[in-house]
Amino acid sequence: MALKNHFQYLCITFLLISKFLTSQASTRQLPELSMLERHGKWMAQHGRVYKDAQEKMKRFEIFKDNVQKIEAFNAGPDQGYKLRVNAFADMTDEEFKASLNGYKRQEPEMMSASEHEHFRYADVRNVPKTLDWRKKGAVTPVKDQGLDCGSCWAFSAVASIEGINQIKTGKLVSLSEQELMDCDKKDKSCGGGYMNTAFKFVVKNRGLTTESNYPYRGKDGICDAKKASKAAIRIAGYEKVPANNETALLQAVARQPVSVGVDASSFESRFYSNGVLVGGCGTELDHGVTVVGYGKTKGGTKYWIVKNSWGKDWGENGYLRIKRGVTAKEGLCGIAMEASYPTVEGMKD
Repeated sequence: MALKNHFQYLCITFLLISKFLTSQASTRQLPELSMLERHGKWMAQHGRVYKDAQEKMKRFEIFKDNVQKIEAFNAGPDQGYKLRVNAFADMTDEEFKASLNGYKRQEPEMMSASEHEHFRYADVRNVPKTLDWRKKGAVTPVKDQGLDCGSCWAFSAVASIEGINQIKTGKLVSLSEQELMDCDKKDKSCGGGYMNTAFKFVVKNRGLTTESNYPYRGKDGICDAKKASKAAIRIAGYEKVPANNETALLQAVARQPVSVGVDASSFESRFYSNGVLVGGCGTELDHGVTVVGYGKTKGGTKYWIVKNSWGKDWGENGYLRIKRGVTAKEGLCGIAMEASYPTVEGMKD
């Protein structure tokens, strides 16, 4: 009888241990299952379809790694800004840089002497404490360059031209990035380009047509000369803001939206959600954006308001606030290194 009771005791003990181990294993699997579910919902939200199961698993692992990094950042010490899972979550750093960051800095020997001769806002002293060109009607809705096209240079140039045109005429007209991509042969369409070269093209072409006439396709194309000939606006030229000078950049932005190059290759830039970006980037310029204003938080942090071309789901409805007035002369993320703006007939210095 004692032997039977001992055997029953052992069986019950073994059963309890087995249930415990099974429970522990299931618990370890829950986060993985949850992440798989999140990936599935994310795929549906962004219309992502993979070619096969192997590619899906590869993308899931990248997605999981990015999500974990984002959540770790947001759970850490308050940096003054937050990150968010967005359309770039299944891309590696290298893929992201290759696909979207298409700013190609111009070599010094390629620049004409005239680009360095004049800065019409050098004597501007009446600078508002805060300014937002969106509230003045000089900024079109945020656009989206797409996942596989490094056309940021065209969006940056167009946003600046749209801004000065509205300031001069009172009419906000959405202009064509695709015309620049197809017809400006000095730049490389989805392969990247430079805002100043785009400005030169618009001058030489005697204007730029509207978005509605020459809509964006997000891929390289053949120039439609007929559409390109229907110019909606013209510019007289462009000028460069003195390099590595945030004060000069402020003087220019106080008068019109300004195209700038920034280093947008960092994890923080890619998954930026809201707040004022205060770090996490260098000065290797790889992305063209447009500064459309500036301000100051209640806590006293000064910032630039930057219009991006990654759609409204990125950042603050498509915009970035980035710290202004930093110690480094280049500005945060190199925002003061390469800035320029288009000019129109009748502009005053």
